[in-house]
Amino acid sequence: MADLRSGPAAARLRSPLLLALWGLLAVEVGGGLLLFFARLAWGVTPGIALHVAAGLALTVLYALYQWRHWLRVAPLRPGLDQTLGLIAAASMALTLLSGLWLGSIWWQRTLAAPAATVHYPALLVAIHNIGNMLVIAFLGAHLGAVLTRHRTREP
Repeated sequence: MADLRSGPAAARLRSPLLLALWGLLAVEVGGGLLLFFARLAWGVTPGIALHVAAGLALTVLYALYQWRHWLRVAPLRPGLDQTLGLIAAASMALTLLSGLWLGSIWWQRTLAAPAATVHYPALLVAIHNIGNMLVIAFLGAHLGAVLTRHRTREP
């Protein structure tokens, strides 16, 4: 049984890039859920500027992380962990791209009329929100599958 407290896998789990990515992802998921519920319940979007800024930073860090990760795990092999990872990566890309699009709408309309309420295309908001739920589900499942594989792997 492989020990995840030491060795290369443990070092990767504690890498500054991955820790920063997890931190930004937590800010984005928490902020996104807050925005989702506050917009539905009260028609307000608290913390939208932070959400947009963190989303930009997350996009850059995620692209860097994913590039390095792919160089290490390529080529794609059949297996639960890699299949879940591929779905998580596709969901993350969809969520980040739709978020960048929504952020650009917010930026343009906030500059044009700072006090005005920004209205977003409903389909784009739906894609972003559903993508967020897919990221949470499949990233968690991917991480669980990877950790299980490492735990059961012979040294």
